[in-house]
Amino acid sequence: MKRALITGISGQDGSYLAELLLEKGYEVHGLVRRSSTFNTGRIDHVRDRLKLHYGDLVDSTSLHTTIRLVQPDEVYNLAAQSHVRVSFEMPEYTCDVTGAGVGRLLEAIRLTGRPTKFYQASSSELFGKVVEVPQTEATPFHPRSPYAAAKAYAFYLTQNYREAYGMYACNGLLFNHESPRRGENFVTRKITRSVGRIVAGLEKRLALGNLDAKRDWGFAGDYVLAMWQMLQQDKPEDYVVATGETHSVKEFLALAFGRVGLDWTDFVDLDPRQIRPAEVDMLLGDASKAKRELGWQPQVSFEQLVAMMVDSDLELAKREAHFLGR
Repeated sequence: MKRALITGISGQDGSYLAELLLEKGYEVHGLVRRSSTFNTGRIDHVRDRLKLHYGDLVDSTSLHTTIRLVQPDEVYNLAAQSHVRVSFEMPEYTCDVTGAGVGRLLEAIRLTGRPTKFYQASSSELFGKVVEVPQTEATPFHPRSPYAAAKAYAFYLTQNYREAYGMYACNGLLFNHESPRRGENFVTRKITRSVGRIVAGLEKRLALGNLDAKRDWGFAGDYVLAMWQMLQQDKPEDYVVATGETHSVKEFLALAFGRVGLDWTDFVDLDPRQIRPAEVDMLLGDASKAKRELGWQPQVSFEQLVAMMVDSDLELAKREAHFLGR
């Protein structure tokens, strides 16, 4: 039985990856941060099949202890301060967790001397102010946020450990991927959450920032399969994972509100405070290498993704309304 350690296991990607690895017969361990309240809602349905350990990417001791204890065959680093807008408000913390934290984890793995395979969750935000469309593994980076800059450091550090120490370490340059488990402060989930609450009579308006931004949106459940496939190859490589389609926030709004027969322009306000100091206008990925070498293909379309998220949040809002006696 293979052993895997997932940092960020309680997040969107971590929960889908944990399900996938359990289905494949892995012994799955997860790193979770200590807090006064449990934040394991996304993995509660498989909680009894997981082994969780307290730790943090800013604490080397906890990383060394966990790696020595678990002795994993594979490590998936999904932990980060992952919100781009927040990174402008907390740049130092973002760099410490999202950037330097990867160095701490890689070093903890290296010092064990075991042939552990390492996956680093890189991001399409690295491309930032894009110099070519679509973006491939060879496209130069131009980060436009502290989050993206920290991810760039982590990307090159992963490559460095691969080249300097012969470690099996690879980067997944994943473009935006969403699901009903997406955090509520991300624009896609913010939209679908509001649709549900508006229909349930719990909310009247939705305030958003840049509505013209375009993203390559896929389903998180599809993308975690690519993560696993990257660690099953003979040699480590870096891969772009994307759908090859780009859609604007306005398009997402139209589909989400249209799902319930509403016109988004009747409910959405522009909030300049939500616009980033340096905006990324358009991202579009070319996953040809992943399709060719990994055999990976996205299964859920953009339209199916939006419908899935809206339907889930309609049910959630209905339960909220019932609880509140509405």
